[in-house]
Amino acid sequence: MAEKQRKVITNRVAFLDQKVPVYASVLGIAGLLVIWEAIARLGFVSPLFLPAPTTILTDGWNMLINGEIVDNLLASLYRIIIGYALGATFGILIGLLLGFSRWADAIGTPVVYSIYPIPKIALLPLFILWLGIGELSKVTIIALGVFFPVVINTYSGVKNVDQMLIKAAVTFGSNHLNVIRKVILPGALPMIFAGLKLAAGTSLLLLVAAEMIAAQQGIGSMVLHYGNLMITSKLMVGVLILSLLGLTFNRTLQWLEKKLLPWN
Repeated sequence: MAEKQRKVITNRVAFLDQKVPVYASVLGIAGLLVIWEAIARLGFVSPLFLPAPTTILTDGWNMLINGEIVDNLLASLYRIIIGYALGATFGILIGLLLGFSRWADAIGTPVVYSIYPIPKIALLPLFILWLGIGELSKVTIIALGVFFPVVINTYSGVKNVDQMLIKAAVTFGSNHLNVIRKVILPGALPMIFAGLKLAAGTSLLLLVAAEMIAAQQGIGSMVLHYGNLMITSKLMVGVLILSLLGLTFNRTLQWLEKKLLPWN
């Protein structure tokens, strides 16, 4: 009886440890696209509301050939890269400062946590009033949206570093700079990357909002334009580009995290 139970447990463990084929992740998306195409082709839903995937791809190809996608994508990439880089850089630096210094923690943390809950989209009209309708207001609102998740996660990461490791490093004669570089920063990196990933989605949201309100070019502006014209297939091209942009952003951060944190 015991031998039989052992075999059952072994089979269950083997089932749980079974590797899923690489193509399995594609099956769900492929099945959804096939069903979507069939619904659109059979006329169950009007193309105005749900164009077929093949129609979206055809329009997307034409927009790519005539340069419309390239021009709008470059404008969006310029804004999001600069805004994300500024917000992430200042977020990490301020987060480290709040985590290291008791004075900075006492003064700065209440300010950060009091401003953080404010929806950043609500501040966009104010930034346009202050900074104008040009690129500066768009980049600033993206940077602000990125700053807060990064600074809070960096601060939490520093605070959660094992104090025994810090004391051990000091005991063995490490100076403050080495303690920060070799103990605290590596210990905080997982939380920092969690904040960077969270900020990636926020940056895309604010990019689209800013471009819909105050831009002549950009993916958000393109989506709004074709929405107003009720050209759904080209609108969906913009949505698809935003989805791919977000996926690329996330995969890049995952790759960078694996490079910097091989032990994690």
